[in-house]
Amino acid sequence: MTTRTSATRYARALLDVLLKESSVDQGARDLVQVSALLEQFPELPRAFTNPAIPAARKHALIKELLPKLALSVPVGKLLLMLADRDRLVLLPDLITVFQERYEELQQIVRAEVITAEPMTADRLSILQQRLAGATGRTVKITTRVDPSIIGGMKAQIGSTVYDGSIATQLETFRQTLESAV
Repeated sequence: MTTRTSATRYARALLDVLLKESSVDQGARDLVQVSALLEQFPELPRAFTNPAIPAARKHALIKELLPKLALSVPVGKLLLMLADRDRLVLLPDLITVFQERYEELQQIVRAEVITAEPMTADRLSILQQRLAGATGRTVKITTRVDPSIIGGMKAQIGSTVYDGSIATQLETFRQTLESAV
C-alpha cells in the first residue's frame, strides 16, 4: 500500500470524526498549523521519519508539542496515534489529502491561470468571479507568467483546460493553412 493511500484513509477518518464531533474548520486550521511547524523546523520531519528513533520517543515528542500548539482533540489524537504506529511519515500526504477533501466539502476549486504578463488585481478579481460563475464554486486562483503564450491566457480547473492564448490560436491557424494546401 502506498503512503498516499494510507494517508488518504487517515485523512478521511479524521474528516469523519471532525464532522461528527468537532469543527472541520478548526481541524483544517490545526493541520495548516502542523504543516507550518514542519516547514519551520525541518528537523521535525527528519525525526518523525527516522526509523532509528523508536515510536515511543516520537510519541513523547508529539505529546510535548501538543499543549504548545493548542490543537483540537481529534487532531491531537491522530498525531499521537500516528506516532504510536510509527506512521508520522504519512503526515505531509495526510495534510495534503485532508486539505483537498476539505476544499471539496467547502465547494472550493483551485484554478491555475497562465498569462504572458502579470495580471492586475482588478483583472484577477473579475476572472475569479467569472470562473466562480462558470463552476458554481468558490475559486482559488494561482497565477503564473509565461511569455511564450504571447497573449491571452490559459486557465486550468481540475483536468479541464481553457486555452485562449494567442500562441495556441496561431498554431491552430497554421494547421488550418497547412491542411488547406
